[in-house]
Amino acid sequence: MTKPVGPYTPIVRAGDYLFSSGQVGIADGALVEGGVEAELEQAMKNLASLIEGEGATMSQVVKTTLFLTDMADYGKVNEIYIAAFGDHRPARSAVAVAALPVGASIEVEAVVYVG
Repeated sequence: MTKPVGPYTPIVRAGDYLFSSGQVGIADGALVEGGVEAELEQAMKNLASLIEGEGATMSQVVKTTLFLTDMADYGKVNEIYIAAFGDHRPARSAVAVAALPVGASIEVEAVVYVG
């Protein structure tokens, strides 16, 4: 599991749900190189690791939120997002933001139903 970049818990269980904190493309303590695509690939790996660490799977994700610093990247991220979830399609929101921690271009958070 990637160490949080702030004072928060990466994933919390509340009843039959898991709530993840936003995941950015950090590996080995640094933001991965390669732009928004590489960052999202790593962020999705980080997210999957958190979820699996709680005994759940990505197929149990019911809602995600993507935070993008540039909405022009919206189309680019869909292919990577689809690859991470396969045929499973959680509800999703995408929000434009001015900036993200550690200079990231994208951040993803999820709600997982485990009940």
